[in-house]
Amino acid sequence: MNSQIESIRVDFITGSRRISNFCWALILLLGAVGFSFVGFSSYLRQDLISFLSSEKILFIPQGLIMCFYGIAGSFVSFYLWCTIGWNIGSGYNKFDKQKGTFSLFRWGFPGRNRRIFIQFFLRDIQALRMEVQEGFLPRRVLYIKIKGQRDVPLSHIEEYATLEEMETKAAELARFLKISIEGI
Repeated sequence: MNSQIESIRVDFITGSRRISNFCWALILLLGAVGFSFVGFSSYLRQDLISFLSSEKILFIPQGLIMCFYGIAGSFVSFYLWCTIGWNIGSGYNKFDKQKGTFSLFRWGFPGRNRRIFIQFFLRDIQALRMEVQEGFLPRRVLYIKIKGQRDVPLSHIEEYATLEEMETKAAELARFLKISIEGI
């Protein structure tokens, strides 16, 4: 490795294009379509899809509510598909020792502020902080502490599958930046 590569570290961040998001968007879409078909079938008093029976469902109030749930589920599914398509939250963390900068880049929602680019000086970095909450929904987030600023998250909540993986990543980054780790 040459000195230029040794002095730059880039960590790529996965955005919303995750398998779990694809699964949730698909499940929501299928559920919303099912609810809508049953609701409209109860209005027409005939089954539009044979395996989705609506013969015991009155349009008012059950069929109307099912149509509402179908429309609401469609909107939520559309939102998830848009975030997947735009890859919201993806980007990179770049640590450049030659320039003495830390750059954080993320893709946001379309519009004027779609590109989120923040730059800090490496000399202002105090430490890495690990936030770990175990339980049913574990939360493992890696933060960077900067003088006079709020802690900047370097990862998503569900990015690290295990605590060991998070500790390894934090140790590599702390070794590269020659800073300490807090919260272990």
